[in-house]
Amino acid sequence: MAFGGNIQNNSGQAPMSEINVVPLVDVMLVLLIIFIITAPLLTHSVKIDLPKADNVPNITRSENIELAIQMDGSLFWNGQPVEFKELTSRFTSTVAQAPQTELHIRADKMCPYQHVARVMSTAAKAGMARIGFIMDPSE
Repeated sequence: MAFGGNIQNNSGQAPMSEINVVPLVDVMLVLLIIFIITAPLLTHSVKIDLPKADNVPNITRSENIELAIQMDGSLFWNGQPVEFKELTSRFTSTVAQAPQTELHIRADKMCPYQHVARVMSTAAKAGMARIGFIMDPSE
């Protein structure tokens, strides 16, 4: 058999060091033919009449609370200073009036995470389900 390679000793043949790519090419050609045949079937479409949608979005704005936290831990509820002790009662009254109210937290860049986590925990315990963060993207 002439598979190539030199016979190093008379007792047998040396191992073949070349990769036989003929079977790989055969498999690739079969796959290519299969894809050529099936590709036109994938572009076949069924005509259906879909309903027309309005372009006007339904805007239901819920009230947003913007809570600013400064570096020293001082809090501002929509621009008005507020003590941390008052947050629980304010959160519960807000949730009672409008359950879909969003809390937007705007924390100072150098504010320790402890202050932010404390506010988030208080808001979650009071029942605020929608909490988000506001940041300045220009920095």
